[in-house]
Amino acid sequence: MFDKMKELWELKKKAEEIKKELENLEFTSEDNYSSVTIKGTLEVKTINIKNMENKEKLQNSLVENINKAMRNAQIESAKKTFGQL
Repeated sequence: MFDKMKELWELKKKAEEIKKELENLEFTSEDNYSSVTIKGTLEVKTINIKNMENKEKLQNSLVENINKAMRNAQIESAKKTFGQL
């Protein structure tokens, strides 16, 4: 029983270490209309508007850049999580 508790404690400790690492990672995606930075914890850190001349292109740019940065953060998060467990 104590072996199981020890194993759970070690997993919790590793999870906390991974979370700290992810908090320090940032993923940015940008184009001519916007720039988006996502933290490794999948929180939006910054959104910068570069060009407001075309509202539709700006909206599409934001969606694309947020999705791209999120995908990159998710991939790196999975690598770190499954690489350390």
